[in-house]
Amino acid sequence: MSALYRSRRRLGALVVTSSLVLAGAAALIARPADAASADVLITEVYGGGGNSGAPYQNDFVELTNNSSAPVDVSGWSIQYASSTGSSWQVTKLTGTIAPGAAYLVQEGAGAGNGQPLPTANATGTILMSAATGKVALVTNQTALACGATCHADAGVKDYVGYGSATDSETAPAPGLSNTTSAARIDPAKDTDNNSADFAAGNPSPGTLTGGPAEPPVDAKIHDIQGAAHRSPLEGKQVANVTGVVTVKGSNGFWFQDPQPDADPATSEGLFVFTSSAPTVSVGDAVTVEGSVAEFRPGGSGGTTNLTTTELTNPKVTVTGTAAVPAPTIVGAGGRVPPSTVIEDDASGDVETTSTAFDPATDGLDFWESLEGMWLGINQPEVTGPTSSFRELSVVPAGAGVRTVRGGILLQKTDSNPERVLLDDVLTAIPDAKTGDKLAGVVTGVLDYSFGNFKLLPTTTPTVIDGGVKRETTKASSPVQLSVATFNVENLDPSDGDAKFDGLAQAVVHNLASPDILGLEEVQDDDGAVNSGTTSADKTLGLLAAAIVKAGGPQYTWKQIDPVNNAEGGEPGGNIRVAFLYRTDKAVKFVDTPGGTSTTPTTIVTDNAGRPHLSASPGRIDPANPAWAATRVPLAGEFKWHGQTVFVVVNHFSSKGGDNPLWGRFQPPVQVTAEKRHQQATVVRGFVDQILAKDKGANVVVLGDLNDFDWSQTADILVGSGKTALIDLPRTLPLPERYSYVFEGNSQILDQILISQNLRPASAYDVVHMNAEFPDQISDHDPQVVKLVPLPSWVR
Repeated sequence: MSALYRSRRRLGALVVTSSLVLAGAAALIARPADAASADVLITEVYGGGGNSGAPYQNDFVELTNNSSAPVDVSGWSIQYASSTGSSWQVTKLTGTIAPGAAYLVQEGAGAGNGQPLPTANATGTILMSAATGKVALVTNQTALACGATCHADAGVKDYVGYGSATDSETAPAPGLSNTTSAARIDPAKDTDNNSADFAAGNPSPGTLTGGPAEPPVDAKIHDIQGAAHRSPLEGKQVANVTGVVTVKGSNGFWFQDPQPDADPATSEGLFVFTSSAPTVSVGDAVTVEGSVAEFRPGGSGGTTNLTTTELTNPKVTVTGTAAVPAPTIVGAGGRVPPSTVIEDDASGDVETTSTAFDPATDGLDFWESLEGMWLGINQPEVTGPTSSFRELSVVPAGAGVRTVRGGILLQKTDSNPERVLLDDVLTAIPDAKTGDKLAGVVTGVLDYSFGNFKLLPTTTPTVIDGGVKRETTKASSPVQLSVATFNVENLDPSDGDAKFDGLAQAVVHNLASPDILGLEEVQDDDGAVNSGTTSADKTLGLLAAAIVKAGGPQYTWKQIDPVNNAEGGEPGGNIRVAFLYRTDKAVKFVDTPGGTSTTPTTIVTDNAGRPHLSASPGRIDPANPAWAATRVPLAGEFKWHGQTVFVVVNHFSSKGGDNPLWGRFQPPVQVTAEKRHQQATVVRGFVDQILAKDKGANVVVLGDLNDFDWSQTADILVGSGKTALIDLPRTLPLPERYSYVFEGNSQILDQILISQNLRPASAYDVVHMNAEFPDQISDHDPQVVKLVPLPSWVR
């Protein structure tokens, strides 16, 4: 999604009420609304604020004082009712309207789309209808009691019914929309006929508020964009803005100045928001007048997004035709993006804090300096699969630390500012996988939405196959215990045979049928249906049967049903972690009863002082607040050729809610990290209890930790000294260190950690078979370690 598509809301009606008092005079006697007003009138009504395509975030009503004296509106009100309604909502007014000036009343907001209104004189919370309703200006602040027909009420100063309103002055004003307001054709004239007095058009709250509008400022596109994340001319009316149309969208167009300035920090491209399909053509030379606005994509859910600069309420004049400017090349031979830093000198909101704007070193500033411009990338390299949102991550050739299969690695000090997403706003985006390339120079206009800068191609790119294939791992030897982790992504019976069969093929052929398999995101037997069911035996039974069908061995499972709706995931889905283990090999599960959803397992010892689980399977400290709305880890005690092996499968809290890498807050705030630190502390404490009883115990901690190999979460789990665990992802070379691809960044989220004594003869493999491909059965790559557990006396 891009700035071209914005969210939607509802319909209604409005009235303004007043007790008119001249400065220094007694209150005037209110007159029926049907009489022509000599002073204050409703001059504009807008109810689409914040909706899909809305130019402004809030509904509003504008009043104008047409008299030669100030008018005190203290004690007056604006009132609103739905088109057929008889219940009136009230916004109280205060202050004085100067002669010839306007008075802006801000009302409720929809989904947050559009720019803020100019500073209002009064503020209410009424959610007006975008299409049809009733508005009254009333000379008191008591809700009208005249029912659905109030235009002639003695307290009503002026009245506007619009759309299909059942009450109005003579006949209603035109029906409106998210992008149109009803404005008085002549602000000084009232014929008491809403149909004749009002016309639908672009909302214009800034043109009268506070007095006569300032004359427009002549500007170039680079003047409007400025060397900053928000325009230095925001809120100003600009004129004689010239350029050539480069791209048309569904509700606007981009144009670009073919005569750029010498400053690479100022973009030469700009979006013109027309609210409906633009009438210009690509290649038109145009002159535009309009209001400079900053649009924040995502509405109320996009508060961490950057804004994009645009012109609203435009007057567009086509002056001829011209050649579309050649695309500015990003990469070798053109503008080369920074290589490691997204933003290094900000602390907070980059739109408001005083920070240097440096496109040469900061990726956030680099892409901002190209916002709205016609760009090209020569043979871009694909770093992640086409997503379900039809977004595709690419980089210029040669960028960043690349993975062995053509991805780009997310690191602690390198978030890959070279990366940009292709989006399907203007044309289809093809399926592609990590390691592919796109043919030729891929051109498009640069936009921003959903926490990312996005290149919007106008022609579907051609994919050059990079040859990346799904990996398989080697089977374990008879003396090796193979232990794997696999996030099966909200698995439940409603997923159907295709998903179960795909997962089974992965277990049998890609993972070589490991002895023990820790699973994450196993849902209950009716999936997202919120029925109170918590059992997952059907889900796990279907997977075990599919593995046999795929030619694999017989597996059985161990898990504990969670508390209903208490541990996150899809509502009603009750995701949990679980063990699958083979029944045809030397691995045996030590089944010790007593584990429940709320009963913790603890460490006990036998007569020889060796540690065991009090309940196997058992949950680790389930009452701990660290697990609120999160999956509780599951511990299991296994035997392998007589040796005890403790395995803990985890699924820590997700990163949902963290600031985006490319958001307005820099450095990004990871609000979810502290929860994972608490969870890691609990698990590490459990491991310490085992190792305190037997420093040579065989311990495996694995699962979807939702955090990086270089994170504090991983540090806490590793610990220190002689009891430190070995974080196996850290043992891999950097180009192999990933199990997940998010928005084109290859990264570790899934991990396996082992106790020190298991390191000799261990073999570890992240099996890249999902995360790099658009046709994935899970969004995570599984991983497996092959171990040789030894008795304590050998250790």
